[in-house]
Amino acid sequence: MAERFELAKDYTISRVINGCWQLSEGHSLENSVDKNDVMNAFHMLVEKGFTTFDCADIYTGTEEFLGEFQEQLKHGSTISPNDIQIHTKYVPDIDILSSVDFQYTEKIIDRSLKRLNRDVLDLVQFHWWDYDVPGCMETAGYLHELKQKGKIRHIGVTNFDTDHLAEIVDAGIPVVSCQTQYSVFDRRPEKKLLDYCKDKGISLLCYGTLSGGLLAEKWIGNDASVQPATRSHVKYLQVIEDTLGFDGYQDFLLLLDKIAKKHSVKIAHIATKYILSQPSVGASIVGVRNSSHVESNECIFSFELDDKDIEEIEQFLDRYPILNGEPFELERTVGNKFRNIMKMNLNEA
Repeated sequence: MAERFELAKDYTISRVINGCWQLSEGHSLENSVDKNDVMNAFHMLVEKGFTTFDCADIYTGTEEFLGEFQEQLKHGSTISPNDIQIHTKYVPDIDILSSVDFQYTEKIIDRSLKRLNRDVLDLVQFHWWDYDVPGCMETAGYLHELKQKGKIRHIGVTNFDTDHLAEIVDAGIPVVSCQTQYSVFDRRPEKKLLDYCKDKGISLLCYGTLSGGLLAEKWIGNDASVQPATRSHVKYLQVIEDTLGFDGYQDFLLLLDKIAKKHSVKIAHIATKYILSQPSVGASIVGVRNSSHVESNECIFSFELDDKDIEEIEQFLDRYPILNGEPFELERTVGNKFRNIMKMNLNEA
């Protein structure tokens, strides 16, 4: 069964969260996913204790899909809608940041409530595309007002750097979590964010832990010219290019494969467990595209990395650079290749 932890008082979640970005329209560069199979996967996951889901207002179709899943849980399931946790996001488009007000914020929150068939949103994770546009702090305050109105249970942030997270916390906004990209390839949170969150009792919810599936046995010895099949592949191949490089990536896969065989698991399990072992990391978000990997997710909690495993991984990674800047800083920098693949206007009219 999935391990759980207390994200906030009287609110527990699974340490592996079911991610839904891969289900959104536009994620895949090739074939779309089989929604019936994904729905089956959701039922399998919650039965095994993986009861927490991550979506967003801008992941086209995912809030509605989870709303349908909840309706199915009401009929003939041993799990009820009250037994699952759904985390969504509030991501105002970059083109309208300067005009975001309380009325607009409440409208989007109400839309998420309707799509998800919920009376209250368990966790709303706030994102702000451009810190140079005023309104970030005020908008965080609007979410706090909506929490006080009973529409939001908990407030988190996503893709915030340490200093801007600190501004929100210092303003008295009760932030319980920070969703951030964190993997063995992208270690930017290790610069400041991990220590800050540990000090403030804020849990990191980490996406990209498996780097879009590039942390797997099938990539050992694969030609560097392999064509990306998803937007995740595009993003994480860029990360690898600026950190380990392709040769280092191949050497690292071999190291992870050795450790995985020692524990009778897979490379993906080692990579996930390593991130979960870091201070202030509450959970890892693992994408769900089909039902074939459900059984595999259980293996994450079937073993523990020992001190030698962690030392070998850290000694290897210390030979290579960490991406420049704070978390999501490159993705905010105009003209940077990481920003160029971002889609910043995804909210529907």
